[in-house]
Amino acid sequence: MTPLIRFEQVVKTYGKGEAQVVALAGVDLEIQSGEFVAVLGPSGSGKSTTMNILGALDTPTSGHYYFNGIDVGTLSRDERAVFRRDYIGFVFQGFNLLKRTTALENLELPLIYRGVPAAERHPIAMATLERVGLADRHHHTASELSGGQQQRVAIARALARQPRFLLLDEPLSALDPQIRGRLRNELKSLQRRLGITTLMVTHDQAEALAIADRIAVMRAGRLLQIGTPQEIYAAPADPFTGAFVGALNLLPAIAEMQSVRLFDKPLALRHTYAPGTKLIAAIRPECIAVTPGSGAAVTSREFQGAFVRLSLQVQGLPLLADVANTHALATEGAEAAFRLPPDHIRLFAAPEAGAARS
Repeated sequence: MTPLIRFEQVVKTYGKGEAQVVALAGVDLEIQSGEFVAVLGPSGSGKSTTMNILGALDTPTSGHYYFNGIDVGTLSRDERAVFRRDYIGFVFQGFNLLKRTTALENLELPLIYRGVPAAERHPIAMATLERVGLADRHHHTASELSGGQQQRVAIARALARQPRFLLLDEPLSALDPQIRGRLRNELKSLQRRLGITTLMVTHDQAEALAIADRIAVMRAGRLLQIGTPQEIYAAPADPFTGAFVGALNLLPAIAEMQSVRLFDKPLALRHTYAPGTKLIAAIRPECIAVTPGSGAAVTSREFQGAFVRLSLQVQGLPLLADVANTHALATEGAEAAFRLPPDHIRLFAAPEAGAARS
């Protein structure tokens, strides 16, 4: 299947010489029509630069950005303005609605800029509000709408121009934490119902895991991994991706002939590393079994509702483990035994090990 969007080795730099900043360092990315992709990463990872290029607000320094076969980076400034008008819808972090203007008028404004005749603007705006379930609120000002309704108006305003591609810039970060979970579900349901290709830029891993079809994890201008939320969470490509998407224990280990030495004990783990290679063993807290016994000390506990996160100390190293909140060991100062199931451990070469794979 031919992707709607394709990045081929996209590089973006700013400045020259010693002052040059590499915002994107050779990014390859494909997005299929109708997909919901979340771009996730810390500040400075290249998320916003990626979105700006996708929205034709900026162009690659080198490489290619193809949209439905169009090489967008070769377009002139005026051609890119037409491209944005015809293909792209934007929803910004603060929604950017005119607070004293009605929902209907907020939708009609971009149609005015586009030159849509007055007789056509009203039915287009009303039909779009109907698509997001707000036709009965068309006469309410933005300040009279709830956060979720404002979000839907912002999306409807982007959809009124009938774009092929919707770009969401941190669309939930300005909202109260209490309603973010509900609005995540609403946003996902709306995107599914409309079937519009969507890319969301966020630094919130819970948000990305909850609503994206695929997640692209970025760091320092590079795309580290792209995959389904399940793939990213269960099979991270590197320690950074694993630790950025959910809690993760990263433990030093040593490769042996047919095992891995972890906490001074051999653990039967299949691997392809040469004996003596320094490794990082990665395991999620919920995968660790904690039982009465010895070998670990419970140094602190955090109540998380459905579970308690224990901070254990094992041979001078910290270890997080999630247990039921009724667990007998869910108290500070307790002694505990623990088990690391081999099937839930992923191994990575330690940074200093370089290319020591056999």
